[in-house]
Amino acid sequence: MLRQIQHFQTIVQENSFTEAAELCHISQSGISQSIKALEDEIGAKLLIRKNRKFELTEAGEHFYKKSLVLTADLEQLCRETVRIDRKDAAELSLGVLSTYSGDEFNRAIAAFSEKFPAVELTVTSGNHEDLYDGLRFGKIDIALNDQRRAFSDAYENLILMETACYVEMASHNPLAKLDVVDVDALKNTPCILVASKEQQEEEQRFYRDIIGFKGEFLFADTLQAARVMVVSNRGVMPVEGANSDSFFGATLKRIPLTRDGIQIQRKYCAFWKKDNSGYYVEEFAEILKGMY
Repeated sequence: MLRQIQHFQTIVQENSFTEAAELCHISQSGISQSIKALEDEIGAKLLIRKNRKFELTEAGEHFYKKSLVLTADLEQLCRETVRIDRKDAAELSLGVLSTYSGDEFNRAIAAFSEKFPAVELTVTSGNHEDLYDGLRFGKIDIALNDQRRAFSDAYENLILMETACYVEMASHNPLAKLDVVDVDALKNTPCILVASKEQQEEEQRFYRDIIGFKGEFLFADTLQAARVMVVSNRGVMPVEGANSDSFFGATLKRIPLTRDGIQIQRKYCAFWKKDNSGYYVEEFAEILKGMY
């Protein structure tokens, strides 16, 4: 039946029985018989032939779309099976937002590694756009990222949590004496962001238009470099995740960030491309979800 499904997909994609037969290395009568056998097996008419042309029936259009998902999943299953049989090293590339400070991601890595010790994990950290590009171009399999866009149908979008926003500042900054700080109170204070040169404009736009920072923006290439700027009292850095002052010692203070008296919230999700969904990706997503 799989071969018949492939014949059917090729006919639809080429919009021609003749060209599909050539691509499938089969005669025209052979490919016609293949489609007839497929329709008989399913019990539904998929194509209506009109002289040299054809039209998809409503059932045929539904079957075509669903069959693409089926064959993609089958190809992925075959690749994974061959890799296991050959004892190739399985790999999973993870991405995490550089300003995310919760320990859920690290705990998920530890749990996954204990369950699948043979899988080699790599971790990339970056800002929102870095991780989005990593997913788009296949450099990252699954990412823990914040939601800034409407969810795309091309991705699995697993909402993990809605978390509170904070700002980190030097402990000797006068604002560090506050229990909370409103974003309007920071209008004269530089906002420090982690972003590459290519992403600076996008990051600035988000934190200005969505979060509400109105002052100057300063940029660092890494989280470590950004924290050096914070400790030097060059500005404040917005971060997300649970408050954990003990982690920073005496040099930094983390304070809840509010807008109109209400602490700002952000949604965090696990994202992965639907056409890159596989056993290990889904297993890591399930483990990560269980950490929240």
